Amino acid sequence: MSTSTPKKALLAATVALGTSLTIWMAPAGSASSPDPQPGKKEGARSVARADAGVRQADRATDAAAAIGDRRTAGAWYDARKGRMVVDVTSAAAAREARADGFAARRVRFSAKALDKVTQTLDDRVSTAGTAWAVDPQSNEVVVSLDSTVGPKATARITRIVASFGDKASVERIEGTLSPTVSGGQAIYGGGSRCSLGFNVRSGSTYYFLTAGHCTNLSVPWYSNSSQTSKMGDRAGTSFPGNDYGIVRYTTSAGSGNVYLYNGTYRDITTSGNAYVGQSVTRSGSTTGVRSGTVQALNSTVNYAEGTVYGLIKTNICAEGGDSGGSLFAGSTALGLTSGGNGNCTWGGTTYFQPVTEALNAYGVSVY
Repeated sequence: MSTSTPKKALLAATVALGTSLTIWMAPAGSASSPDPQPGKKEGARSVARADAGVRQADRATDAAAAIGDRRTAGAWYDARKGRMVVDVTSAAAAREARADGFAARRVRFSAKALDKVTQTLDDRVSTAGTAWAVDPQSNEVVVSLDSTVGPKATARITRIVASFGDKASVERIEGTLSPTVSGGQAIYGGGSRCSLGFNVRSGSTYYFLTAGHCTNLSVPWYSNSSQTSKMGDRAGTSFPGNDYGIVRYTTSAGSGNVYLYNGTYRDITTSGNAYVGQSVTRSGSTTGVRSGTVQALNSTVNYAEGTVYGLIKTNICAEGGDSGGSLFAGSTALGLTSGGNGNCTWGGTTYFQPVTEALNAYGVSVY
Protein backbone atom coordinates (compact mmCIF):
# COMPACT_ATOMS: atom_id res chain seq x y z
CA MET A 1 0.00 0.00 0.00
CA SER A 2 1.17 3.55 -0.68
CA THR A 3 -0.19 6.81 0.72
CA SER A 4 -0.06 9.98 -1.40
CA THR A 5 0.46 13.49 -0.15
CA PRO A 6 -2.68 15.66 0.12
CA LYS A 7 -4.17 16.63 -3.24
CA LYS A 8 -6.36 19.54 -4.27
CA ALA A 9 -9.96 18.75 -3.47
CA LEU A 10 -11.32 16.56 -6.21
CA LEU A 11 -14.68 15.31 -5.02
CA ALA A 12 -18.01 17.06 -4.42
CA ALA A 13 -21.63 15.91 -3.92
CA THR A 14 -23.78 17.71 -1.27
CA VAL A 15 -27.24 19.18 -1.56
CA ALA A 16 -25.76 22.64 -1.10
CA LEU A 17 -22.59 24.15 -2.42
CA GLY A 18 -19.73 22.80 -0.35
CA THR A 19 -16.22 21.47 -0.33
CA SER A 20 -16.80 17.79 0.34
CA LEU A 21 -18.07 14.76 -1.57
CA THR A 22 -21.25 16.43 -2.70
CA ILE A 23 -24.45 15.99 -4.67
CA TRP A 24 -24.57 18.88 -7.15
CA MET A 25 -27.98 20.48 -6.56
CA ALA A 26 -28.73 24.13 -5.87
CA PRO A 27 -31.64 26.05 -4.30
CA ALA A 28 -34.36 26.79 -6.83
CA GLY A 29 -33.89 30.54 -6.56
CA SER A 30 -30.13 30.53 -6.95
CA ALA A 31 -28.71 32.21 -10.01
CA SER A 32 -27.17 30.19 -12.78
CA SER A 33 -23.68 31.31 -13.74
CA PRO A 34 -22.63 29.23 -16.73
CA ASP A 35 -19.08 29.40 -17.98
CA PRO A 36 -19.34 28.12 -21.55
CA GLN A 37 -15.65 28.53 -22.47
CA PRO A 38 -16.95 29.26 -25.98
CA GLY A 39 -14.08 28.74 -28.46
CA LYS A 40 -14.82 27.47 -31.98
CA LYS A 41 -17.72 25.17 -32.63
CA GLU A 42 -16.49 21.59 -32.90
CA GLY A 43 -16.81 20.40 -36.47
CA ALA A 44 -18.39 17.28 -37.81
CA ARG A 45 -14.98 15.62 -38.27
CA SER A 46 -14.15 16.05 -34.58
CA VAL A 47 -17.51 14.58 -33.57
CA ALA A 48 -16.94 11.65 -35.89
CA ARG A 49 -13.53 11.01 -34.33
CA ALA A 50 -15.08 10.96 -30.85
CA ASP A 51 -17.78 8.53 -31.96
CA ALA A 52 -15.17 6.31 -33.63
CA GLY A 53 -13.20 6.33 -30.37
CA VAL A 54 -16.20 4.93 -28.51
CA ARG A 55 -16.52 2.11 -31.03
CA GLN A 56 -12.79 1.34 -30.84
CA ALA A 57 -12.95 1.27 -27.03
CA ASP A 58 -15.86 -1.17 -27.19
CA ARG A 59 -13.76 -3.47 -29.37
CA ALA A 60 -10.79 -3.25 -26.99
CA THR A 61 -13.04 -4.00 -24.03
CA ASP A 62 -14.47 -7.00 -25.87
CA ALA A 63 -10.94 -8.21 -26.67
CA ALA A 64 -9.93 -7.99 -23.00
CA ALA A 65 -13.09 -9.84 -21.97
CA ALA A 66 -12.36 -12.61 -24.45
CA ILE A 67 -8.84 -13.08 -23.06
CA GLY A 68 -10.33 -13.28 -19.55
CA ASP A 69 -10.23 -11.30 -16.29
CA ARG A 70 -7.52 -13.57 -14.82
CA ARG A 71 -5.09 -12.65 -17.63
CA THR A 72 -6.02 -9.03 -18.33
CA ALA A 73 -6.65 -5.88 -16.30
CA GLY A 74 -8.96 -4.08 -18.70
CA ALA A 75 -8.41 -1.59 -21.50
CA TRP A 76 -7.73 2.17 -21.54
CA TYR A 77 -6.89 4.96 -23.97
CA ASP A 78 -3.30 6.21 -24.14
CA ALA A 79 -3.78 9.84 -25.20
CA ARG A 80 -0.05 10.42 -25.69
CA LYS A 81 0.20 7.67 -28.31
CA GLY A 82 -3.39 7.93 -29.51
CA ARG A 83 -4.28 4.25 -29.11
CA MET A 84 -6.20 1.78 -26.97
CA VAL A 85 -4.09 -0.35 -24.63
CA VAL A 86 -5.04 -3.74 -23.18
CA ASP A 87 -3.32 -4.50 -19.87
CA VAL A 88 -2.22 -8.14 -19.62
CA THR A 89 -0.50 -10.35 -17.05
CA SER A 90 1.33 -12.78 -19.35
CA ALA A 91 3.24 -12.95 -22.61
CA ALA A 92 0.59 -15.25 -24.08
CA ALA A 93 -2.18 -12.76 -23.26
CA ALA A 94 -0.08 -9.98 -24.82
CA ARG A 95 0.16 -11.95 -28.07
CA GLU A 96 -3.63 -12.40 -28.11
CA ALA A 97 -4.22 -8.67 -27.56
CA ARG A 98 -1.83 -7.76 -30.36
CA ALA A 99 -3.45 -10.29 -32.65
CA ASP A 100 -6.73 -8.42 -32.09
CA GLY A 101 -5.01 -5.20 -33.19
CA PHE A 102 -4.35 -3.56 -29.81
CA ALA A 103 -1.24 -2.50 -27.93
CA ALA A 104 -0.49 -4.68 -24.89
CA ARG A 105 1.11 -3.67 -21.59
CA ARG A 106 2.34 -6.15 -18.95
CA VAL A 107 1.05 -5.45 -15.43
CA ARG A 108 1.27 -7.28 -12.08
CA PHE A 109 -2.38 -7.56 -11.10
CA SER A 110 -5.32 -8.94 -13.07
CA ALA A 111 -8.82 -7.51 -13.21
CA LYS A 112 -9.94 -10.48 -11.10
CA ALA A 113 -7.45 -9.62 -8.35
CA LEU A 114 -8.32 -5.92 -8.33
CA ASP A 115 -12.05 -6.65 -8.36
CA LYS A 116 -11.58 -8.64 -5.14
CA VAL A 117 -10.11 -5.52 -3.56
CA THR A 118 -13.06 -3.32 -4.57
CA GLN A 119 -15.54 -5.97 -3.43
CA THR A 120 -13.87 -6.12 -0.02
CA LEU A 121 -13.99 -2.33 0.26
CA ASP A 122 -17.67 -2.36 -0.74
CA ASP A 123 -18.33 -4.85 2.06
CA ARG A 124 -16.19 -3.28 4.80
CA VAL A 125 -16.17 0.49 4.24
CA SER A 126 -19.28 2.69 4.21
CA THR A 127 -17.82 5.88 5.71
CA ALA A 128 -19.24 9.02 4.10
CA GLY A 129 -16.60 10.98 2.22
CA THR A 130 -14.79 7.95 0.78
CA ALA A 131 -14.55 6.64 -2.77
CA TRP A 132 -12.56 4.04 -4.68
CA ALA A 133 -11.98 2.73 -8.17
CA VAL A 134 -9.43 0.76 -10.17
CA ASP A 135 -6.81 3.03 -11.77
CA PRO A 136 -5.71 1.07 -14.85
CA GLN A 137 -2.67 3.24 -15.47
CA SER A 138 -1.18 2.51 -12.02
CA ASN A 139 -2.73 -1.01 -11.91
CA GLU A 140 -4.12 -0.54 -8.41
CA VAL A 141 -7.26 0.48 -6.52
CA VAL A 142 -7.07 4.12 -5.40
CA VAL A 143 -9.04 4.91 -2.23
CA SER A 144 -9.90 8.61 -1.78
CA LEU A 145 -10.68 10.17 1.61
CA ASP A 146 -12.21 13.66 1.75
CA SER A 147 -11.85 16.29 4.48
CA THR A 148 -14.78 14.94 6.53
CA VAL A 149 -13.15 11.56 7.21
CA GLY A 150 -11.84 11.77 10.78
CA PRO A 151 -8.66 10.31 12.30
CA LYS A 152 -10.25 7.09 13.61
CA ALA A 153 -11.96 6.28 10.33
CA THR A 154 -8.80 7.19 8.42
CA ALA A 155 -6.71 4.85 10.55
CA ARG A 156 -9.19 2.00 10.12
CA ILE A 157 -9.44 2.43 6.35
CA THR A 158 -5.67 2.75 6.02
CA ARG A 159 -5.24 -0.57 7.85
CA ILE A 160 -7.72 -2.25 5.51
CA VAL A 161 -5.97 -0.84 2.45
CA ALA A 162 -2.58 -1.91 3.80
CA SER A 163 -3.81 -5.50 3.87
CA PHE A 164 -4.02 -5.43 0.06
CA GLY A 165 -0.31 -4.69 -0.35
CA ASP A 166 0.57 -3.04 -3.65
CA LYS A 167 -2.92 -3.66 -5.04
CA ALA A 168 -4.25 -0.49 -3.37
CA SER A 169 -3.25 2.97 -2.14
CA VAL A 170 -4.81 5.84 -0.19
CA GLU A 171 -5.01 9.47 -1.27
CA ARG A 172 -6.23 12.38 0.82
CA ILE A 173 -8.36 14.93 -1.01
CA GLU A 174 -9.51 18.35 0.09
CA GLY A 175 -13.18 19.25 0.17
CA THR A 176 -16.21 17.00 0.53
CA LEU A 177 -17.72 14.35 -1.73
CA SER A 178 -21.38 15.14 -2.38
CA PRO A 179 -24.02 14.93 -5.14
CA THR A 180 -24.37 18.02 -7.49
CA VAL A 181 -28.11 18.63 -8.81
CA SER A 182 -32.17 20.08 -24.65
CA GLY A 183 -29.64 18.40 -22.11
CA GLY A 184 -27.71 20.41 -19.60
CA GLN A 185 -30.40 23.04 -19.09
CA ALA A 186 -32.01 23.90 -15.75
CA ILE A 187 -34.94 21.97 -14.30
CA TYR A 188 -36.69 22.71 -11.00
CA GLY A 189 -38.47 20.57 -8.43
CA GLY A 190 -38.82 20.23 -4.68
CA GLY A 191 -37.27 23.63 -4.07
CA SER A 192 -34.03 22.72 -5.87
CA ARG A 193 -32.45 23.27 -9.27
CA CYS A 194 -30.84 20.41 -11.19
CA SER A 195 -29.93 19.88 -14.84
CA LEU A 196 -31.61 17.85 -17.55
CA GLY A 197 -29.47 14.97 -18.75
CA PHE A 198 -30.86 13.55 -21.98
CA ASN A 199 -34.23 13.51 -23.67
CA VAL A 200 -35.32 9.91 -24.32
CA ARG A 201 -38.31 8.02 -25.61
CA SER A 202 -40.08 4.68 -25.65
CA GLY A 203 -42.17 4.46 -28.81
CA SER A 204 -44.28 7.62 -28.92
CA THR A 205 -43.87 8.40 -25.20
CA TYR A 206 -41.22 10.99 -24.33
CA TYR A 207 -39.18 11.45 -21.13
CA PHE A 208 -35.99 12.99 -19.85
CA LEU A 209 -33.28 11.50 -17.64
CA THR A 210 -31.58 13.26 -14.75
CA ALA A 211 -29.93 12.32 -11.45
CA GLY A 212 -31.84 10.11 -9.03
CA HIS A 213 -30.91 12.29 -6.06
CA CYS A 214 -32.82 15.01 -7.92
CA THR A 215 -35.92 12.98 -8.83
CA ASN A 216 -36.11 11.73 -5.23
CA LEU A 217 -37.05 15.30 -4.25
CA SER A 218 -40.19 15.87 -6.29
CA VAL A 219 -42.85 14.30 -8.53
CA PRO A 220 -43.58 17.39 -10.72
CA TRP A 221 -40.71 19.10 -12.56
CA TYR A 222 -40.66 22.59 -14.06
CA SER A 223 -38.62 24.65 -16.50
CA ASN A 224 -38.63 27.86 -14.40
CA SER A 225 -37.56 28.70 -10.85
CA SER A 226 -41.04 29.92 -9.84
CA GLN A 227 -42.27 26.44 -10.78
CA THR A 228 -45.21 27.57 -12.91
CA SER A 229 -44.17 26.03 -16.27
CA LYS A 230 -44.55 22.32 -15.78
CA MET A 231 -42.51 19.91 -17.88
CA GLY A 232 -43.66 16.55 -16.54
CA ASP A 233 -43.96 14.10 -13.65
CA ARG A 234 -41.49 11.67 -12.19
CA ALA A 235 -41.93 8.17 -13.63
CA GLY A 236 -39.07 6.49 -11.77
CA THR A 237 -36.14 7.19 -9.46
CA SER A 238 -33.16 5.22 -8.12
CA PHE A 239 -30.89 6.68 -5.41
CA PRO A 240 -28.83 5.63 -3.52
CA GLY A 241 -27.28 2.50 -5.01
CA ASN A 242 -27.71 4.09 -8.44
CA ASP A 243 -28.14 7.76 -9.30
CA TYR A 244 -30.69 8.09 -12.09
CA GLY A 245 -34.30 9.09 -12.48
CA ILE A 246 -36.80 9.60 -15.29
CA VAL A 247 -39.52 12.22 -15.85
CA ARG A 248 -42.36 11.75 -18.33
CA TYR A 249 -43.20 14.85 -20.35
CA THR A 250 -46.75 16.12 -19.87
CA THR A 251 -46.10 18.95 -22.33
CA SER A 252 -44.28 18.88 -25.67
CA ALA A 253 -41.00 16.98 -25.43
CA GLY A 254 -37.59 18.57 -25.79
CA SER A 255 -35.27 17.93 -28.70
CA GLY A 256 -32.61 15.24 -28.71
CA ASN A 257 -29.61 17.51 -28.26
CA VAL A 258 -27.46 19.09 -25.54
CA TYR A 259 -27.07 22.83 -25.03
CA LEU A 260 -23.44 24.03 -25.26
CA TYR A 261 -23.98 27.42 -23.56
CA ASN A 262 -22.58 29.35 -26.51
CA GLY A 263 -25.79 29.54 -28.53
CA THR A 264 -25.23 26.15 -30.18
CA TYR A 265 -26.31 22.57 -29.52
CA ARG A 266 -24.78 19.11 -29.87
CA ASP A 267 -27.02 16.52 -31.49
CA ILE A 268 -27.06 13.24 -29.53
CA THR A 269 -27.73 10.26 -31.77
CA THR A 270 -26.60 7.23 -29.73
CA SER A 271 -25.51 6.05 -26.29
CA GLY A 272 -22.37 4.20 -25.25
CA ASN A 273 -19.98 3.22 -22.49
CA ALA A 274 -17.16 5.49 -21.32
CA TYR A 275 -13.55 4.25 -21.28
CA VAL A 276 -10.49 5.28 -19.27
CA GLY A 277 -8.50 8.01 -21.01
CA GLN A 278 -11.46 9.18 -23.07
CA SER A 279 -11.90 12.92 -23.69
CA VAL A 280 -15.41 13.86 -22.55
CA THR A 281 -17.60 16.93 -22.12
CA ARG A 282 -20.19 17.85 -19.50
CA SER A 283 -23.08 20.35 -19.72
CA GLY A 284 -24.83 21.72 -16.64
CA SER A 285 -27.03 24.65 -15.65
CA THR A 286 -24.58 26.25 -13.18
CA THR A 287 -21.17 26.03 -14.83
CA GLY A 288 -22.11 25.44 -18.47
CA VAL A 289 -19.83 23.26 -20.59
CA ARG A 290 -16.64 21.75 -19.18
CA SER A 291 -14.31 19.12 -20.60
CA GLY A 292 -11.85 16.62 -19.21
CA THR A 293 -10.82 12.97 -19.15
CA VAL A 294 -12.25 9.73 -17.80
CA GLN A 295 -9.98 8.51 -14.99
CA ALA A 296 -11.72 5.32 -13.81
CA LEU A 297 -14.86 3.22 -14.21
CA ASN A 298 -17.03 1.30 -11.72
CA SER A 299 -16.25 3.74 -8.90
CA THR A 300 -17.90 3.42 -5.50
CA VAL A 301 -18.72 6.73 -3.78
CA ASN A 302 -19.97 7.04 -0.20
CA TYR A 303 -21.98 10.27 -0.07
CA ALA A 304 -23.51 11.40 3.21
CA GLU A 305 -26.85 10.73 1.50
CA GLY A 306 -25.93 7.12 0.66
CA THR A 307 -23.57 4.92 -1.35
CA VAL A 308 -23.60 4.80 -5.16
CA TYR A 309 -21.84 2.09 -7.18
CA GLY A 310 -20.54 1.78 -10.72
CA LEU A 311 -19.83 5.47 -11.40
CA ILE A 312 -17.58 7.05 -14.01
CA LYS A 313 -14.75 9.08 -12.41
CA THR A 314 -13.48 12.17 -14.27
CA ASN A 315 -11.28 15.22 -13.68
CA ILE A 316 -14.07 17.58 -14.82
CA CYS A 317 -15.30 20.19 -12.34
CA ALA A 318 -18.95 20.77 -11.38
CA GLU A 319 -20.97 22.78 -8.86
CA GLY A 320 -24.39 22.85 -7.22
CA GLY A 321 -27.17 22.76 -9.82
CA ASP A 322 -25.12 20.77 -12.33
CA SER A 323 -26.60 17.50 -10.96
CA GLY A 324 -28.17 15.30 -13.61
CA GLY A 325 -26.50 17.14 -16.48
CA SER A 326 -25.19 15.48 -19.64
CA LEU A 327 -21.83 13.71 -20.07
CA PHE A 328 -21.06 12.99 -23.72
CA ALA A 329 -18.37 12.51 -26.35
CA GLY A 330 -19.12 13.53 -29.91
CA SER A 331 -22.75 12.59 -30.48
CA THR A 332 -22.69 9.75 -27.92
CA ALA A 333 -24.48 10.01 -24.57
CA LEU A 334 -22.33 8.61 -21.75
CA GLY A 335 -23.53 9.69 -18.32
CA LEU A 336 -25.51 11.82 -15.86
CA THR A 337 -23.76 14.12 -13.38
CA SER A 338 -23.87 12.60 -9.89
CA GLY A 339 -21.47 14.43 -7.55
CA GLY A 340 -17.91 14.93 -6.49
CA ASN A 341 -15.74 17.50 -4.73
CA GLY A 342 -14.32 20.88 -5.58
CA ASN A 343 -15.63 23.61 -7.85
CA CYS A 344 -14.89 25.23 -11.19
CA THR A 345 -12.62 27.88 -9.69
CA TRP A 346 -9.81 25.58 -8.58
CA GLY A 347 -10.97 22.26 -10.01
CA GLY A 348 -12.23 18.96 -8.72
CA THR A 349 -13.33 15.41 -9.45
CA THR A 350 -16.83 14.64 -10.68
CA TYR A 351 -18.58 11.27 -10.85
CA PHE A 352 -21.23 10.31 -13.40
CA GLN A 353 -23.94 7.66 -13.51
CA PRO A 354 -23.47 5.61 -16.70
CA VAL A 355 -26.43 6.46 -18.95
CA THR A 356 -26.69 3.00 -20.48
CA GLU A 357 -27.75 1.58 -17.12
CA ALA A 358 -30.59 4.10 -16.86
CA LEU A 359 -31.67 3.51 -20.47
CA ASN A 360 -31.82 -0.24 -19.89
CA ALA A 361 -33.63 0.11 -16.57
CA TYR A 362 -36.45 2.17 -18.10
CA GLY A 363 -36.50 0.66 -21.59
CA VAL A 364 -35.88 3.98 -23.34
CA SER A 365 -33.40 5.32 -25.91
CA VAL A 366 -31.88 8.67 -26.86
CA TYR A 367 -33.06 10.34 -30.06
